Amino acid sequence: MPNRRDLLKLLPATLALPALSRPALAQPGTDRLRAIMREAVPNIEPYSNSQRSGLVVAHHVWDTLIHRDPVSFEHQPLLATEWKWVDDVTLELKLRRGVTFHNGDAFTADDVIFTINTVTAPDARVAVPGNVSWMKGAEKIDDFTVRILTKNPFPAALDYLALTVPMLPKAYRERVGADGYARAPIGCGPYKVTRLEPGALVEMERHEGYYAGSPKGKPQIRRLSLRFVPDSATEMTELLSGQADWIWKVGIDQIPNLARMPMLKTLSSATMRINYLSIDAAGRSGAENPLTKQPVRQAIFHAIDRQTMAKQMAGADSIVPPAPCYPAQFGCDADAAVKYDYDPAKARALLAEAGFANGFDIEMVAYLEPNIGAALQAYLGAVGIRARISQLQVAAAIQRAWRGEAPLYLGSWGSYSIGDVSAILPVMFGGGNDDYARDAELAKLIREGGLTQDAAARKAAYSAAIRRATEQAYWLPLHNQVVNYAFSKQLDFTAHPDELPRFYMARWA
Repeated sequence: MPNRRDLLKLLPATLALPALSRPALAQPGTDRLRAIMREAVPNIEPYSNSQRSGLVVAHHVWDTLIHRDPVSFEHQPLLATEWKWVDDVTLELKLRRGVTFHNGDAFTADDVIFTINTVTAPDARVAVPGNVSWMKGAEKIDDFTVRILTKNPFPAALDYLALTVPMLPKAYRERVGADGYARAPIGCGPYKVTRLEPGALVEMERHEGYYAGSPKGKPQIRRLSLRFVPDSATEMTELLSGQADWIWKVGIDQIPNLARMPMLKTLSSATMRINYLSIDAAGRSGAENPLTKQPVRQAIFHAIDRQTMAKQMAGADSIVPPAPCYPAQFGCDADAAVKYDYDPAKARALLAEAGFANGFDIEMVAYLEPNIGAALQAYLGAVGIRARISQLQVAAAIQRAWRGEAPLYLGSWGSYSIGDVSAILPVMFGGGNDDYARDAELAKLIREGGLTQDAAARKAAYSAAIRRATEQAYWLPLHNQVVNYAFSKQLDFTAHPDELPRFYMARWA
């Protein structure tokens, strides 16, 4: 058992350490897993949040039509047993029989039609419109056959259906309404919600009526408890004091010490999630914003040593994406991107050219780990850009950014682990809440890339979009996240590169 001095190294000096004589970690057979995350979700209804923690809940409570294998990325039957393209814009799916929602209602084509037509309606309030805006609607052929109509040919449709389009229960949702559903949601996934405190706690229990044949399998752990805490220090205290069994997104500097703890295990997994700095080129946060000048934005690109940040803050497996997308995504053309080397002298010259030889003051809204913001602040300060950091909880930071109140915005985007740039470029440059460029020409190129099945035409449009976005220096990808996990040594848990913890696959050893 490590001594108190070893444990204190893991915590801030100002944080009181709880009694640690015998950690109350769950023992084999207790059949309960307590997980903690920092990304609080005020509304766990899957179409009402954009946080990764919300997606994690969604994949346990709700099922999608198609399953994507976490290792091979192959598409497999889930609520749909088979599918085929009738033409370029019509996907026909046969539905699984014998599936029930958590309240006992049978799953049929009516639930699919209701879900898709609800979330694609003009007045739908979907947190990430791009996840569903590619669909025109859905049609019922019979009780177990549906057709999904796309607005245009959409090659990534199966990935989106597998990861971002969970099925809602028509009868229950209509009976309780949107607000009632957010308070007491049900799905037909492997777990059902038994207690919900928005933004604080989600408790789940295994759905004993979960259907046989699901590639997710029947969960081995009967109860899940997911709590949201405000910061990493609290998270670490909970783990070390035995009040939690599993945490993730642990700082790289904590891993060596945690790995020495005899009651814990650690894992690291590189992901598609990109930490980024969004720059208010459009002046959404104020017309007099210096960031509306291209040389100022280019100066920011040159001022930051991204390679060093990646290795020091994410580890040796982290990469610096050369383009505003993840390199493995279709259409992410690194050769089309304008390159910006780390060059503080050039950054200062560009600032002088723009009329800011003495630099300027600016706000940076952030929810990533404070050390990332501190590093950016230091790099920018070295060339005269004095960034004042507003460190917020995830939901609060997102809301400020969406309202156009973030001159600089430090966030992250995981593309819902979809291997196509349609999961990132339209989000950041398509005119939505996250778009701080508001560049009509850029948005047009991105739309063109999504209007055809022709791979060459898509690549050409996306390459042109990447060149313009980087030439204008709108959005700076810092590095991809390497997610570090720490959990009870008695827990059999596997991390996957799609950044989706699957507790329904975990078990106590």
